[in-house]
Amino acid sequence: MSRMERKMDHIRLALETGQSNRTGLDDIRFVHQSIPETSLDSVSLETKIGELVLSSPIFINAMTGGGGERTLNINRRLAQVAKETGIGLAVGSQMAALKNNEERLTFEVVREENPNGIIFGNLGSEANVDQARAAVDMIQADGLQIHLNVVQELTMPEGDRNFRGMLTRIERIVNQVNVPVIAKETGFGISKESVEALFSVGVSAVDVSGFGGTNFAVIENQRRTNTYSFFESWGNPTAASIIEANEKSAGRPIIASGGIQSSLDVAKCLALGASAVALAGRMLRSLTEHGQEYLITEVAQLNDDLKVIMTALGKTSVEELKTSPLIISGDTWHWLNERGINTKKYSQR
Repeated sequence: MSRMERKMDHIRLALETGQSNRTGLDDIRFVHQSIPETSLDSVSLETKIGELVLSSPIFINAMTGGGGERTLNINRRLAQVAKETGIGLAVGSQMAALKNNEERLTFEVVREENPNGIIFGNLGSEANVDQARAAVDMIQADGLQIHLNVVQELTMPEGDRNFRGMLTRIERIVNQVNVPVIAKETGFGISKESVEALFSVGVSAVDVSGFGGTNFAVIENQRRTNTYSFFESWGNPTAASIIEANEKSAGRPIIASGGIQSSLDVAKCLALGASAVALAGRMLRSLTEHGQEYLITEVAQLNDDLKVIMTALGKTSVEELKTSPLIISGDTWHWLNERGINTKKYSQR
C-alpha cells in the first residue's frame, strides 16, 4: 500500500471509528463561585506557547496531508477556517511531501490560504535535522510538532519497529531549527517521566494527546490480519496526562489534546494546567459532515462559551483560570494517587 493510500485510510477510519470519550475529564469538576466579581467583557482568551501568542487557546491539531487531492481539500478548508476564526492550525506529518514532491501542495496550501496565521509543521521522531528544516520551510511554520507514535507504529502493518535514539534526534532538531519544537503524543497520553525527559532536551512545549480521542490502535488494527487488540485500551487518559505533564513542566507550556469535545472540556484542560487546547477529531467530523461554514460557527461558539465559563469562575485570563479550584474524583483520582500526585493542591487553590 502506498503512503498516499494509507493517509486516506487513516482519514476514513478516523471518521468511522470516532472517539471513545474516555478522557477522564468527567472526573474533573469546578468549585462554583457565587461571587465571581468579573464581567464577560473583561475576559481575554489570549495565550502563549513559548513566545508564540495565540488569540485563543483553541487550535486545530494535526490531521492530514500527503494523501492527494482529498487531503489537499481538507487542509485548504481547515486553513480557511483558521484564518476566519483567528485560531492556530497544525498540519499532519510532512514526511510524505519530503519523500514525494508531488504531495508538497497538500501542505503548502495552508500557508497560501492563511498567510499570516499561526501554523505548526509536523514530523515523526524518526526525522533528522535536514528534514525538520525542510518541513518548516515548506509551510513557513511558526513551530514544529515532533509526534511520538510508538503504539501506532507497532500496530501499523508497515510501521517502524526500532525506536532507539528518539530523544537524541529530538534534541538535535531542537538545537538546529529556528522555530519552537513541540513534542506531541498521538492519542496514548504521556507520563511525567517522558515530559521530564523531553523538557530536559529543550523542547518548547509538550502536547499530551491523551487516551480518549481518536484511537490509532483501533484504526491500525482494522488494517491488520492479526490484530493487536491489547493496544486498543492502552494509554494514559487526557486528564491524568495533563496533570502528570504539569508536575514536570516547571511553568513551560503544556498543550491538551485527546478527545476534547466541548468548551467545558477546554476550560477543564486549561484549569488543570494547559496553556492551549487542540482539537482534531471533532474538527474533522464537523468539516466533513457539515461543511466549512458550520465549523467556523462552531469554533466561534466554543470561544464564546469558554468566555462565559470563565466569567462564572471569576477568571479573566487563561493564566487566572489555572488557579481555579477543582475537585478530582473517580478513576482519575485513583490514577493520580497511585502515581504519587497530591490532588488536594487542585481543590485547595
